[in-house]
Amino acid sequence: MKRTSKTIRLLGLAGSLRKDSYSLAVLRGLEAKLADGIELAIRDLRLPLYNQDEDGPASPEAVRAFRRSIAESDAVVIVTPEFNHGMPGVLKNALDWASRPFGESTLIGKPVLTISISPAFTGGARAHSQVNETLLSIPAKVSGGPQIVIASVCDKVRDGRLIDPASLDFSLCALNRVIALS
Repeated sequence: MKRTSKTIRLLGLAGSLRKDSYSLAVLRGLEAKLADGIELAIRDLRLPLYNQDEDGPASPEAVRAFRRSIAESDAVVIVTPEFNHGMPGVLKNALDWASRPFGESTLIGKPVLTISISPAFTGGARAHSQVNETLLSIPAKVSGGPQIVIASVCDKVRDGRLIDPASLDFSLCALNRVIALS
């Protein structure tokens, strides 16, 4: 990772709620490789289901805290598995909360890196595409460059952390592009 004099605050979102999820392992692996001056806060996505009737000034505290964590970050890193050829419902729900209220989303113009993972050889490419399509509609600032899709992720994680050097290096290069956008 490149070094900087300003502390860069990244927000990591794992698209799986499982305690030992591969999404969380990827974020932990990246976190271990960050340069001084770059922090990664990993946020749980346990939020109530989106309901416009409960949105606005009286939205649930968990939602307000989630939105604050996005607003206070310089960039967001989303790591998502692929469930049934798409993004998990928990991630879509979080993005729905983050996108509101209309025109005031904390993700508008926010640099975002999407990483998809899968035990399969496809690396979660379909979920990756869906996440980026949703982010573009918000409109977040989706990182350009090669997509980060990590196939056979179960073979690349040890002790709850991504350890595969090629996947880490490729992801860290993409993370540098996102940091440059912030």
